[in-house]
Amino acid sequence: MRPRKTKRMAKNEVRQQVALVLAAAESKKAEDVAVLQLPKESSAFTDFFVVCSGANPRQVQAIADEVDERLSKAGFEPNHREGYEVGEWILLDYVDFVVHIFNENARKYYDLERLWKSAKKLEPAEVSGAKKGKPAAKAPARKTATRRVAAKKVARKAPRKTIARRAVKRTRKK
Repeated sequence: MRPRKTKRMAKNEVRQQVALVLAAAESKKAEDVAVLQLPKESSAFTDFFVVCSGANPRQVQAIADEVDERLSKAGFEPNHREGYEVGEWILLDYVDFVVHIFNENARKYYDLERLWKSAKKLEPAEVSGAKKGKPAAKAPARKTATRRVAAKKVARKAPRKTIARRAVKRTRKK
């Protein structure tokens, strides 16, 4: 059997694919999504890790299915798939990046972020190529006194519950 030749893609194209993975993971409510850019000197096999978690095996499989479906529509198939049947840790290898989908316990146990602490953690905006601009202007904060007055008004308008009291026989001390 001959080894499969793998074609490395342009950096922009890889980032676009990773952005598709992030969108797929978000659509299936993946938790704690992280993108790790592996250092060039230590990662001859891939450039990025996308790591995320699902709450149970079905959600882990659903995230993997969505990632696979979106990238297949874009014309990209994984080079290798692993762990789908069990649903604890699914690995999808796309050569230039690897997607790791864990259940919560397996993620804590293997702790890839700690193992690859030399990797640079990227924000989703950095991956998609969105430039960091000025943060959106926030509405001015209200004064606390205004909040208290508003809370009192709401409290006054709420219907009051009446509690029936039991008659208590009191005795006087002499």
